[in-house]
Amino acid sequence: MTTLAGNLSVSEPRLDLLTGTPRAHGLDRWIFVFMAAWFIAIVLAGFIPDSLMKIEAVQAGERPPFPLVLHMHAVLMGSFLLLLLAQTGLMAIGKSAQHMRLGILGMVLAPALVIVGFILAPTMYHMGWDAAQAAPLGKREALLGALAVPENILLLQLRVGILFPLFLAIGLKARGRNAGMHKRMMFLATAMALPAGIDRIPWLVHSMPVSPLSPDLYTLLAVSPMFLWDVLRNRSVHSAYLIWLAVNIPFAMAVHGLWDTPMWHQTARQIMGVG
Repeated sequence: MTTLAGNLSVSEPRLDLLTGTPRAHGLDRWIFVFMAAWFIAIVLAGFIPDSLMKIEAVQAGERPPFPLVLHMHAVLMGSFLLLLLAQTGLMAIGKSAQHMRLGILGMVLAPALVIVGFILAPTMYHMGWDAAQAAPLGKREALLGALAVPENILLLQLRVGILFPLFLAIGLKARGRNAGMHKRMMFLATAMALPAGIDRIPWLVHSMPVSPLSPDLYTLLAVSPMFLWDVLRNRSVHSAYLIWLAVNIPFAMAVHGLWDTPMWHQTARQIMGVG
């Protein structure tokens, strides 16, 4: 207890035992650990049941084995999410030097993830296209018609392929000079890839494949704990959210406008080299 002007008592701030900073500041760091764990939980909730179902289909001979690039993408995405959890954990316990050293791994994982993603999309599409071409004439039209779904999903994949590295670049550029922008943008960049897991959660209500509305709404819901914490704790909206929305909205409008249109299906097939 300290005394000011002889009679005014002011309590000293209680310190966080791990970091030595005021406890309120320590709690601010743990929200990002929660967010990393929350993102991992979302991905696991979608991919575990979906993967088990597809493994059973492969074993039953109902679908071809998974291509190597799919395994690579899964390993890279899982590693990136675990790295995000490790990085936030290190900062929460005051290990900033280790955080910076481990961050080098993220600079390798992120571009590898983007490259593999751009290989994965056409690989999976061509598996469906080749199956349609090899099918008997009576089934070929049905299989070709089913390709409309991955053609629409290509819009979401292209958006992720562009915005995920863009937001990561903004976050990485801010490190050292704007820690608030850096840590928030790393999560907002990662959130761009969450619909791949969200769309696979079987007990959620989905608008897919009719409309891309639900992936957008669920992504906003996924980042809402961090946003609400910021608004309640800091009494303001951080500029990272404004940048994220300002860039996202035009892309979302383009995705919704092109979704399931004949022009897009023709364009998608040209992109895939089968138009």
